[in-house]
Amino acid sequence: MALRRADVGISVDSGASVAKDCADLVLTEKGLHIMVASVTTGRLTHGNTIKYIKMVASSNFGNVFSILAAAAWLPFTPMDSIQLLAQNLLYDISQIAIPWDTVDPEYLKTPKSWKTWDLLRFVVVLGPTSSVIDILTFTLNWFYYGVKTVDNEEAVRLAQTHWFLQGLLTQTLIVHLLRTAKLPFIQSRAAVPLALSTGAIMVIGFVITWIPPIQRALNFAQPSPTFVGFLVAELLLYCVEVQIVKMIYIKIFKTWL
Repeated sequence: MALRRADVGISVDSGASVAKDCADLVLTEKGLHIMVASVTTGRLTHGNTIKYIKMVASSNFGNVFSILAAAAWLPFTPMDSIQLLAQNLLYDISQIAIPWDTVDPEYLKTPKSWKTWDLLRFVVVLGPTSSVIDILTFTLNWFYYGVKTVDNEEAVRLAQTHWFLQGLLTQTLIVHLLRTAKLPFIQSRAAVPLALSTGAIMVIGFVITWIPPIQRALNFAQPSPTFVGFLVAELLLYCVEVQIVKMIYIKIFKTWL
C-alpha cells in the first residue's frame, strides 16, 4: 500500500515480486547512486530533445518568412527543389550527433517539463533572426551581382547557389549558439561528436558547390569568389544577432531551453 501511495515507489531487485510490481523503480544495484545516474541521464535526454525541436522549429519558421519575402520580391525561384532537398539532407546529417551532446550543468539541477507555450514563444522570437541574413543575401544578389530577371539562367543559378551556401552554413553553425544559454565556444562547448558533425557538414556543403559534376547534378553555378567574403561576414553578423537576441530573451523570460 505504501509503495502505491508514494510519489515514487522504490524496491530492490531481490525484493518480493509483489513489491517490485507495485514499485515505480526497481534498483538493480546496491545504493542510490544508480537513481542519480538515471535522473541525470533522463534530464540530459530531455535537454537534447528540446534542443533539437526548438532549433529545427525556429529554423523552419524563419524559412517561411524568407520564402515569403523572396516570393514577393524576386522574379525567380530562390532555390531549386533539388538544392533544397540537398540542403535539408546535409543539415539533418549534421544533427545526428545531438543525442551525444552535453547540456550545461545548471540545466541538470532541476527537473524540466514539456511546455508548448515555451516552444511557441522560442520559435516566434528566434525564427525571424535567420530571415534577416536571408534577405541580406537576396539584397546582395540583386544589387551587387545584378541578378534581377529570369532571362539569365546562369545568373539565377548563381543566386540560388549563394543562398544555398548561406542557408546551410548559418543554420548549421547556429546550433552552437542555440544549444546553450551561455556564451558559445567560450563558456560552453558542444561535445566532440556534434562539433565534428557540424564542422564536417559545413565544409562538405561549401566544397560541393565548387565540384563540376556535383554542380551539374544539383544545378549549382560556380560561386562568386567575392561572395566568400560576404558569407564570412554574414556568419559573423548572424552569430552576433542571435547572441544579442538570446541575451534579451533570457533577461525577459528567465529561461532558454
